Amino acid sequence: MTDLGDFLRASRARLRPDDVGLASYGRRRVAGLRREEVAVLAGMNSDYYARLEQGREQSPSAQILDAISDALRLDAEARDHLYRLAGTAPAGHRTQPRETVSPMLIQLLDGYPNTPAIVLNPALDILAANGLGEALFSPFATFDNLARMTFLDPVGRGFYPHWDRVADSTVATLRQASGVEPQYRRLQELVATLMEASEGFASRWSSHAVRGKTSEAKAFDHPEVGPLELTFQTFDVRGAAGQQLVIYHAEPGSSSAQALALLGTLNATHRRESAPNR
Repeated sequence: MTDLGDFLRASRARLRPDDVGLASYGRRRVAGLRREEVAVLAGMNSDYYARLEQGREQSPSAQILDAISDALRLDAEARDHLYRLAGTAPAGHRTQPRETVSPMLIQLLDGYPNTPAIVLNPALDILAANGLGEALFSPFATFDNLARMTFLDPVGRGFYPHWDRVADSTVATLRQASGVEPQYRRLQELVATLMEASEGFASRWSSHAVRGKTSEAKAFDHPEVGPLELTFQTFDVRGAAGQQLVIYHAEPGSSSAQALALLGTLNATHRRESAPNR
């Protein structure tokens, strides 16, 4: 017995014939689909499938795993898990990053009114932000993509006191994402745009430096509240391929914490003033 075989058996046990459009016949000793039914759905020899479950077949191809995934109605996470158990890289079949943010995650963002928080995709598009996150980046003309804002908006060089460091980190993050998501069209389009429009981006991209977003300190110079020294933490969003939650925070009691609190107050005031009269 193997972990792969155990996973396959458990996955077919969760399905009934009518879940997959098969007629049920004969008395079933165990719940779920029979091996022969999975083999039929996957378009393969039933003996071969049995050998997989029994651990006698060790190297299934990507095509075989795809067919089994479809037959067992595996979701994206379960499909990736199947590939890992089989020791096969799912090249060309990786789940594409999700571009919409779940309502629950948006509620979570709004539940932290005193901390800037944003959700990014691998191309550094800003998919969602809470109020203070929007306020933090409000000096930019368009709050849409961190890489575009850094390299193509003139505000960037004043907003980031250590612009070169931010630029290096931004490109390294995109380069790392391009290795993880080589077929991600949005990232390809962004890189092409920045390569044409920014010599600074093009020279950095050619260096092939690689680094994902994790945790580090970053300096800002906000026109409304002055200098800010914030630390950010990055978290992968489970269940939403490619999405990352980035949360910024200031050292408690520091001048940056006071400035961040002031920014929150100003943001609340701006929102009240811009709200339509009722």
